[in-house]
Amino acid sequence: MKLIKLTEVIEITCLTKPTIYRMISEGKFPKQVSLGERAVAWVECEILAWINERIEVRDNG
Repeated sequence: MKLIKLTEVIEITCLTKPTIYRMISEGKFPKQVSLGERAVAWVECEILAWINERIEVRDNG
């Protein structure tokens, strides 16, 4: 299991920082993991699974 920082999440998903945090608050995007008082990261496999779900929705209507 690998943790990735926000810059990599943005690069992988092509979403902006505000969009990511809005989608998290709406329950539509994987939540971040706290690494300390001011540090967070995301579980890479959760981000990749989210992308795969988007592809499935697209392909299956």
